[in-house]
Amino acid sequence: MGNVQVVRDLYDAFGRGDVPAVLGAMDADIRWSEAEGNPYQMSGEAFVGPDAILQGLFMKLGTEWDGFTVHPKDFYDAGDTIIVEGRYTGTYKATGKAADAQYCHMFTIKDAKLHVFQQFVDTAQMQDVMGAR
Repeated sequence: MGNVQVVRDLYDAFGRGDVPAVLGAMDADIRWSEAEGNPYQMSGEAFVGPDAILQGLFMKLGTEWDGFTVHPKDFYDAGDTIIVEGRYTGTYKATGKAADAQYCHMFTIKDAKLHVFQQFVDTAQMQDVMGAR
């Protein structure tokens, strides 16, 4: 299986709500970094390991948002690095505000597992929607 397919399968599993498959696609020591200024990563520290990602991010996305959806559009193959452009949509429950934000995800794949993740997103929009500014 190619690296683009590994990432496509990840998005498919996330879209189905298949969290065990999403976590199973990750290295045990994956480093997951949200964009600087993202309210979910204001500390600037990466989440390390699938459980940290589940507890520190995915559980919050599942409980704090209505209809949070990741819409991948374009996939770019750079060997061990896969770049994905797309959009996030959903409504943040605490504010009632809707997001429709462009994102870029950069994945590094090692031995057919997600090893490093870096998010780029309109953090000003996310902060506004989430009431963080």
